[in-house]
Amino acid sequence: MKPGLEAIIGLEVHIQLRTQSKLFCACRNAYGAPPNTQTCPVCLGLPGALPVLNDEAVRLGITLGLAVGARISDRSTFYRKQYFYPDLPKGYQITQGPVALVEGGALEVPGDPAVRGATGPVRIGLERAHLEEDAGKSSHDQRPDATLVDLNRAGVPLLEVVGAPDLRSPQEASDFLKALHRLVVFLGICEGNLEEGGFRCDANVSLRRTGETTFGTRVEVKNLNSFRFVKQALAFEIERQAALLAAGKRVAQETRGWDAEAGETRSQRTKEAAMDYRYFPEPDLPALEVTEAEVAAIRAALPELPEARGRRWGSAFGLGEEEVATLLHDPAFADYFEALAAACGNGKAAATWMLGEVSRTLNERGVGIRSFPVPPEALAELVRLVEARQISFGAAKDQVYPDLLAGGGSAEAIVVRKGLAQVSDRGAIELLVTQVLAANPGPVAQFRAGKTSLQGFLVGQVLKAGGGRLDPKVVHEVLTEGLARE
Repeated sequence: MKPGLEAIIGLEVHIQLRTQSKLFCACRNAYGAPPNTQTCPVCLGLPGALPVLNDEAVRLGITLGLAVGARISDRSTFYRKQYFYPDLPKGYQITQGPVALVEGGALEVPGDPAVRGATGPVRIGLERAHLEEDAGKSSHDQRPDATLVDLNRAGVPLLEVVGAPDLRSPQEASDFLKALHRLVVFLGICEGNLEEGGFRCDANVSLRRTGETTFGTRVEVKNLNSFRFVKQALAFEIERQAALLAAGKRVAQETRGWDAEAGETRSQRTKEAAMDYRYFPEPDLPALEVTEAEVAAIRAALPELPEARGRRWGSAFGLGEEEVATLLHDPAFADYFEALAAACGNGKAAATWMLGEVSRTLNERGVGIRSFPVPPEALAELVRLVEARQISFGAAKDQVYPDLLAGGGSAEAIVVRKGLAQVSDRGAIELLVTQVLAANPGPVAQFRAGKTSLQGFLVGQVLKAGGGRLDPKVVHEVLTEGLARE
């Protein structure tokens, strides 16, 4: 983007709520069933069918609102949003009106120094989060002569989070989406599966001259279902709008879609005004009223939020931001790390194993931490043996850990069975060092002549002579002393 222009970005995120049933009927809320098998007169919009609000969806909406510091409305109402499409059987969508269940709130994300001129976190406001029902799913690529409609998703409860236009770059938009995704997954509000459409967003973007306060013409990019696509689509759209303005042309207010294969946004339709939807109050649903006691009970049940958990780990264990972010990528993974750190008494060492060998095993097997066969207490025993220098890290990683995975007994039992106990006796190590120095007169002479990099080679020779069982720290100490003697 050319200097002198500023991007204004706001995200609208649709979060499928983790309930057993749909928002206004008892049909199952589950992904993957055969098409049109999870429907009833209510979600099919048949005459005479009446909606009944799902209390659990309300509770989950309030949970998110409290987690982002929002105000919970004591009274909110439902409206009908009219539009006609094959996957909307009623001809309207039930959504919340001018007052939403959740009003305000904010999320903190890293500021993009490329556009803000300084580093540090920034608060991104939330305008509201409202309940609404999802539409069905249209498939245009299964038959060449027809569009197929699956109404299993029709009526699934959504919480639409409307972000304020506070984002200033594609990177900030991606960070905001990741922060919100992590939060709703940790709270148990949403499964968070982007590929299944459980967490998807629309992005609104416009450009204006730097220093101006009025917004430019807004373009909406629909149905972005990955963090990468959000960055790519916004980057393309910003450059497209900047090129139009540079050529003296007007940016049209419209809805565009992201074509991932072509790497570009494409016009879909001119943007409807709110009046085109002909909103009016839903006559079959009373106002949603929430008491202070209900809000207090949900507040009391809130778990530790991921950002607070990460700050605690950073302070207690000395972990960096990237380490914390990776450990927090999944609630179950974070819980396993927490248990491992507590059991071994060393959070930094626990993080090393989680981000190293444990992650490698999960990636190789294509599974999550819930399928990891070693309980945290069993892995903690191995971590303790390494930290106590009773076994080398190399032996632990290459010889003990594979046996733990295979169910070959406890870490201590494997060490004893394989004779891997680390040797720290200085006398035994001094004898091996003397032998290695005598067997390598050339490297020793070169080291003493100033080629100090050869010390690593000599250390390796001593460790090799000790069969991988020597304490590397003591080897370094003894070898340094030996090399210092003429």
